[in-house]
Amino acid sequence: MELNKIKHIGVLGAGLMGHGIAQIFASAGYDVNLYDADPAALQAAKGRIADNFKIFIELKLARPEHRDCCLDRISLCPSLEAFVRGPQLIIEAVLEDLKIKRNLYSELEPLTPSDTIFSSNTSAISITELGAAFKVKGRFLGTHFWNPPHVLPCVEVIKGAATADEAFETVYALMEKVGKVPVRVLKDVPGFLGNRLQHAMWREAISLRENNIASAEDIDKVVKYGFGARMPFIGPLETADLAGLGLTRDIHRYLFPYLESSREPSPVLEDLVSAGATGVRGGRGFYEWPPEKVQRIIRQRDGILLRIIHEIVSLTGQRGRKDASEEG
Repeated sequence: MELNKIKHIGVLGAGLMGHGIAQIFASAGYDVNLYDADPAALQAAKGRIADNFKIFIELKLARPEHRDCCLDRISLCPSLEAFVRGPQLIIEAVLEDLKIKRNLYSELEPLTPSDTIFSSNTSAISITELGAAFKVKGRFLGTHFWNPPHVLPCVEVIKGAATADEAFETVYALMEKVGKVPVRVLKDVPGFLGNRLQHAMWREAISLRENNIASAEDIDKVVKYGFGARMPFIGPLETADLAGLGLTRDIHRYLFPYLESSREPSPVLEDLVSAGATGVRGGRGFYEWPPEKVQRIIRQRDGILLRIIHEIVSLTGQRGRKDASEEG
């Protein structure tokens, strides 16, 4: 499938990620079919997308007519039979369950032309394992968007063992076309790129808290107001080069023996989950999470991220958020 032949996108799942992914493509001018097995989730999707636009309009990164055009391009499909009519690319964003995903692919593949491309928004499940459900395995790959997908530019485009080069490059080019910042993940490894990096940091952060080295608040502060503050503009390998690789090597020689290297989740994490302290959904975790705090944090997060991303694009010309009419 060539890029210019993709006119219509299908998104499976209208929940946390799916409605935002539908918004991306509809905002970029594509017709979008949206399906969810839960009728309530499907019917709520357009309202959630309209809510997503509020911060864009407030920051003057979009206008009300952009929101209205986006919503007009999205068709809510009551059945899989209706859903498959039209899309040349189908993006799956359902529950992180290997069996559910593979059963869904097996049901959909016979309903689509052989050149329809399928991708999964999975954040960790092997693309090769998921792709085993397909008869035409070369049509399948990973497209891992980051939450919130309508705000964060990066998309990991992941090549499974059987993914065809043409499908891989077409989807990469499509992500660029709609204003995202795609990265090529050339080998299908657990966690891909981003989750391997962030969970390595989370393991160390939780270990520091478990051993009472610092409070959760101070651990988070040193990331937000220390090295994390420069990360929108410079990545870890660029930072290593700037610091000097000799210095980096010497620090690693000294520090690595002291870093957390457990192959199992932290006992403190296990204890919190067992006690029902699962984070925002449970109302508490490392922090207390009353509903008004959750809403405030999400609004602040999205507003700050949009300002940062807009500044990065202005300074570097990096694709990812060129214009709110393309993705907003």
